[in-house]
Amino acid sequence: MDALKSALQPLQPITNNLPAPIRDLGVSIIGETCYKTLILDLDPTATECVKLAISKGLGIGIIGASSIVKVPQIIKLVQSRSASGISFLSYLLETSSYLISLAYNVRNGFPFSTFGETALIMGQNVVITVLVLNYSGKASAAALFVAALAAAAFSLFTENVVDMKTMSLLQAGAGVLGVGSKIPQILAIWQEGGTGQLSAFTVFNYLAGSLSRIFTTLQEVDDKLILYGFIAGFALNLVLAAQMVYYWNAPSAKARGKMKEAPLAAGPASSGTSTATPKSKGPTTRRRG
Repeated sequence: MDALKSALQPLQPITNNLPAPIRDLGVSIIGETCYKTLILDLDPTATECVKLAISKGLGIGIIGASSIVKVPQIIKLVQSRSASGISFLSYLLETSSYLISLAYNVRNGFPFSTFGETALIMGQNVVITVLVLNYSGKASAAALFVAALAAAAFSLFTENVVDMKTMSLLQAGAGVLGVGSKIPQILAIWQEGGTGQLSAFTVFNYLAGSLSRIFTTLQEVDDKLILYGFIAGFALNLVLAAQMVYYWNAPSAKARGKMKEAPLAAGPASSGTSTATPKSKGPTTRRRG
């Protein structure tokens, strides 16, 4: 590490003369002390500051990726106009969990880099849930879902309605909801024998994001409730990713049903052409008179 530090020293004239907006941004992300150590002094031996910088970088990366993580899923639903392979219950539980976690993090004043993706993914979840209900012929249920979500958000962000003690209890429940939200989706894939309209991009990004969140939570948030939730979520995201690989080329249950119907439909058509051959006259045993 000393050799690396020595190799970086020629860059100090550059790092010590960065524009004020860049400097202010760096200080706001990693703090005055770590900014001086890592940027001004170019000292990579400060382990704690290096860990903090990695954690902040991962957090910002997760937030950036989360802004589009479920866009492919939305596109697949709109293009296919089918909710095949998508569990409504899974999205309902996950959205409820994210709403509680968002309110809990905001009201506790935790760094935005540790939970920012929650708000972005929750918004995309709402869109997906509404589409799933609409394509399942339940448009009225979609309207009811949005109204209930808005009422719940108002209550959770208002201290006079839900106090912090209750929020802590709800956050514990949110961890269970978040973990439990994966189970209906896992079961739906297993029952259908395929992933249907489920987006591989979304599944694998969730897996990477939940693993990164374990690291950022360990570094920046001293809250076991949040940490255990991310660990359990990673385990179930791993199961979903394994299912995605296993059923990669498997047709859905609907497609398999069509494949079975095809030979039956072809059966009557083949009977229209007679293949019978005329019976040949065999020798007779009748005596002629």
